[in-house]
Amino acid sequence: MTLKQLQYAVTVAETMNITEASKKLFITQPSLTSAIHELEKEYGITLFTRSNKGIEITPDGDEFLGYARQVLDQTNLIDERYHGKAAGKQRFCVSSQHYSFAVEAFVSLLKEHGGDKYEFHMRETQTYDIIDDVAHLRSEIGILYLNKFNETVIKKTLRDNNLSFTPVFKAKPHVFIGKDNPLASKKKISLKDLAPLPRLSYEQGSHNSFYFSEEILSTMDCDKELVVCDRATLFNLLIGLNGYTICSGVINKELNGPNIIALPLAVDDYMEIGYILPDSIHPSFLTLRYIDILTNLTDTK
Repeated sequence: MTLKQLQYAVTVAETMNITEASKKLFITQPSLTSAIHELEKEYGITLFTRSNKGIEITPDGDEFLGYARQVLDQTNLIDERYHGKAAGKQRFCVSSQHYSFAVEAFVSLLKEHGGDKYEFHMRETQTYDIIDDVAHLRSEIGILYLNKFNETVIKKTLRDNNLSFTPVFKAKPHVFIGKDNPLASKKKISLKDLAPLPRLSYEQGSHNSFYFSEEILSTMDCDKELVVCDRATLFNLLIGLNGYTICSGVINKELNGPNIIALPLAVDDYMEIGYILPDSIHPSFLTLRYIDILTNLTDTK
């Protein structure tokens, strides 16, 4: 196996087209196909399936490409260290539940280390997909929470995927509401206060188990339920419909705007927010720096 072969495989995955990949790599199609076949033969796996509909990545290929990207990213860091500039784009990906502090740390990392060329991904996504992204190395790191309700199930899922969880901070439950919400003048909010209001939560797709919910107290009965996919929609509905969502209470006014406020919720619970990493791979420099920024950022909240 060579670094060039890894680059070939990653480029085919990015383009999903042998012709386009060969043009991008400045090699012939037969040479590219041969290099991919040699990789597949060496490791006894099939990276891609080919049909008249095009190319698809196999499950084995998906896993292999995750490792390949890690190797190529490390190579770029070596080139940058000893040649003075990166050989290609800086690449980094975070998968996270919908936390503004995770985005804030991501922005700080990009400003520090994006350089002239970069491809950074910030995936605010469903809980199970965060675990799957990190397990298959599509993301270097994942951000999610544990509490006494979901801990057993989430930790088992992490173990099954050879992932580890490291806590960053423990937060007391809060609610996000609009600044003009009738409850906004209260110092602390009770569950009884919230009963008449619409509750907003994030869609969890096919893994829509209470244990994978992004909000604590997900089993609590509620007459008015609103389910959304993204943070902007959730905040718009909080304001427009005087709804609420249960959260960590950590908010960035620059990113979220002045119209959302966080108030303490009077319940005996917690959210232990942390990051997940693969057990078998040493974190990259960018991953370690992201963890440093995230830790320092949340220490000041």
